[in-house]
Amino acid sequence: MKKLFLVLAVAALSFSTAIAQDAAAAPAADEATVENVEAVAETAVAEEAIDPEVQIAGESLHHVLMQKFLEGGWGWMLPILIVLVLGLAIAIERILFLGLSTINTKKFIASVEKALNEGGIEAAKAVCRDTKGPIASIYWQGLDRYEQGLDAVEKAVVSYGSVQTGQLESGLGWLGLFIALSPSLGFMGTVVGLVQSFDSIQAAGDISPALVAGGMKVALLTTLLGLIAAMVLQVFYNYVIVKIDGIVNEMEDASITLMDILTVYKK
Repeated sequence: MKKLFLVLAVAALSFSTAIAQDAAAAPAADEATVENVEAVAETAVAEEAIDPEVQIAGESLHHVLMQKFLEGGWGWMLPILIVLVLGLAIAIERILFLGLSTINTKKFIASVEKALNEGGIEAAKAVCRDTKGPIASIYWQGLDRYEQGLDAVEKAVVSYGSVQTGQLESGLGWLGLFIALSPSLGFMGTVVGLVQSFDSIQAAGDISPALVAGGMKVALLTTLLGLIAAMVLQVFYNYVIVKIDGIVNEMEDASITLMDILTVYKK
């Protein structure tokens, strides 16, 4: 899982380098685009307005997103994108880990009980050893301390259950940080864009739409990307939390069942 996280992180950094290179070439491309539009406008009829939908229809989605990314200022948009990629890497790693930790609990308990009745403690431990997931690990710890008494088994089950819960929740702190950081970075870009607008007004000594348009565009685009990143990560975060709660509930029910099985077996 750590390899997946590192691969996605490297991919984010590679994408950031490409964006930085495109940012250097963006002004020349924008100037050429403006000249082409002006040439078409001069040859068109004065009363006819150019339909913006016709212009956008010929552009690919990738080109539009890249253009908006650069218009928002890659220096502010790039950190939000990196946070989004890292958050998704953690979320995907947790989803895969939780998927591998999920088993058919009823079938597993039935197998342990059958092995216990037919072959004793060692046979039941072998079933736990060959089964993946936190429930099997808890069962193995409890069965391993059977000779010490049921009290020792109960303490081992409770203690190791807490350890398994901590492993299930690993990485959620970072994911929560990225959820809070995404809109914060967007709002920071918003403040910077507003400051740029007011600086332009102060330098010109006059208020006009052309002066404030650039700063306002940076403010709105950075806020938009920050909110989108936070919402996407929040969806994954809630899914992981719900999945963990379900596994923890199964762990608690299975632990109670283990104590009942061992009580009957001891008699």
